[in-house]
Amino acid sequence: MIKRSDIILLGLNAAVIGSLTGGLLLGIGLGLVVNRVEAGWLLVLPAAPVAGLIGIVLARRTARKLADGAPASG
Repeated sequence: MIKRSDIILLGLNAAVIGSLTGGLLLGIGLGLVVNRVEAGWLLVLPAAPVAGLIGIVLARRTARKLADGAPASG
């Protein structure tokens, strides 16, 4: 049975990994743009959608594990 703690961990895992990835893309891209490297926009523009996509994929994978009865960690 799915417990409340499993759902909380699912949300935390998806949010942390997604925001770290998006933050890295945004930070590196803005650093390049500030230094007048136009290729930095290729990192800045997709930062939020990529972070969201990673979060969704992680959440779905973890939810599938929970639905199959496997433990959430591991």
